[in-house]
Amino acid sequence: MFQKVTIFVILGVFLFTFQVSAAEAKAECQPVEKKKVKVEGFISKKFRKDRKKIAKEFSEVGNIRMALRAFPMGNTSDVVAVGRCVPAYIAQHVLTTAIKYTSGVGSLVVQGFLHDHWIGIGTTIFDEPSQKKVTAEQVQQLLSPGLSDEKFHTLYRKLSQQNKLVPYFGLDVPNVKIPGASTTLSP
Repeated sequence: MFQKVTIFVILGVFLFTFQVSAAEAKAECQPVEKKKVKVEGFISKKFRKDRKKIAKEFSEVGNIRMALRAFPMGNTSDVVAVGRCVPAYIAQHVLTTAIKYTSGVGSLVVQGFLHDHWIGIGTTIFDEPSQKKVTAEQVQQLLSPGLSDEKFHTLYRKLSQQNKLVPYFGLDVPNVKIPGASTTLSP
């Protein structure tokens, strides 16, 4: 009996320290010199012939890997996603360049759904409940040159906060993408 209790205590201590160390690893961001930021997505079809030149323009700030394609049908989506470990100067440069070569920035994706060192432009892989519409003034707030990395991401998280209710077959239902949200309608 004593051996079983001892084994469970040791196992419990091990699991607790493992969870704490995993949370600490998640909280720290690797510098972009070690882990480059991946920028991927779509540019408008009319810029297809200039894709390589545009990719160089995106990556001129350094520490960026590019995966850029021309959108097959005219204008791109206006959805942009920025991971939590992307430095503000890189994110702002990519957003400014994306505004020139895509349909602009009209929605932001919640950072909880993204890889830490990733930016998506003109992306179509996220559904509407994981996005938040933004205005041109809010985008200009993100592009403000005086923002530190911390202030940029705080503002990004504030602007990309999900709606509690989303349209679903003519009804407004709770957003299932929000952790802890109830999927039942309350009267």
